[in-house]
Amino acid sequence: MTTAKKIMELAEKYRNYTAKNLGKMVKIPSESMQEKNVQAEVVRQMKEAGFDEVRIDGLGNVIGRIGNGKKVVAIDGHVDTVGIGNRANWEFDPYLGEVKDGYVLGRGTVDQESGIASAITAGRILKEMGFDKDVTFYVVSSVMEEDCDGLCWKYIVEEEKIKPDFVISTEPTNLNIYRGHRGRMEIGIDFRGISCHGSAPERGKNAVYMAAKVALEIEKLNERLKHDDFLGKGTVTISEFKSGSPSLCAVADSVHMHLDRRLTWGETKESAVKEVEEVIKSVGLKLGDEAKVVVLHYEEVAYTGLKYGMEKYFPTWKIDESEHVVQAGVKSFKELFNKDPKIDKWTFSTNGVTINGYYKIPMIGFGPGNEVMAHAPNEKCPVDDLVKASAFYAQFAYNI
Repeated sequence: MTTAKKIMELAEKYRNYTAKNLGKMVKIPSESMQEKNVQAEVVRQMKEAGFDEVRIDGLGNVIGRIGNGKKVVAIDGHVDTVGIGNRANWEFDPYLGEVKDGYVLGRGTVDQESGIASAITAGRILKEMGFDKDVTFYVVSSVMEEDCDGLCWKYIVEEEKIKPDFVISTEPTNLNIYRGHRGRMEIGIDFRGISCHGSAPERGKNAVYMAAKVALEIEKLNERLKHDDFLGKGTVTISEFKSGSPSLCAVADSVHMHLDRRLTWGETKESAVKEVEEVIKSVGLKLGDEAKVVVLHYEEVAYTGLKYGMEKYFPTWKIDESEHVVQAGVKSFKELFNKDPKIDKWTFSTNGVTINGYYKIPMIGFGPGNEVMAHAPNEKCPVDDLVKASAFYAQFAYNI
């Protein structure tokens, strides 16, 4: 019997085990910075699966290890989820974790506790098969991704000193192999006007009017941003606009504008900031005096009590299809499923912004579930996807 066939048999054998494990995670609400209880469940599942070592790092990531070889492979999935939004939009209890009609139902089933559940099963499969390759196989249940994608891997690489040779992100790919996505950054523009009594606005300088001129030009900037044949076009949009004044009977003397900037290939932090600065100058405002552009910073306290942060610049990344990490994924897919995989990209951002964007670690994406369900009501993941994903992660460990 081939390795691939044996792995598929074991993945099928653990079909219900994987689905129930996912359901147990879903039952535990786990928004960013509130992952403590669900991580305790992940630890329990990894230990039950027979991992050689399971521990929680200072930020709260669970790191499970099998083997102690020279080549290091990590399967990453974030355990934090977004909230449920309007409960009336859900046809079922988002935290029930029910397995029904071939699906696991609930918040986090696609984005993306399903990847963690499948990776834990992959670890169980490797242990049962007596995995003896010269490989260290990590499963990382990471935290705070929804609040700041990539922060968890900044901590793992820089503080834990774990830098794998290869990574698979289990973000949803509909069981396709993904090799990149656009980057992003959060830019703030602070406008400074001069207040005066609202009965005589000509005496002051209204920051709202200043910002409004820039806002119209930002809309035009979006239309002319760079395009990449694989990743698509860069975008920019205004996601927040706040004004301030001494009173409602006064001219506004301040405005803060928040930009969501998505970066395609070839766009950088420096180029994106310069574009916004040129827009400000084009409407006659003085940089540094009337308007200031800043790349924003993230810093929050993890459930462990650790305060940690990073600049809100998340680089674009893509891996060439010919690279070993992609081809190992293609080989694994073909051996398991007897067909060619679809190779594509995510529309949204993932922990890949640090894994490859900053640290240049070769990586691919392969995850259960369809990304259109991410952050949506009535989120659900096919059990069949869980089976195939757990088989893929195990087979990849043999092929890499």
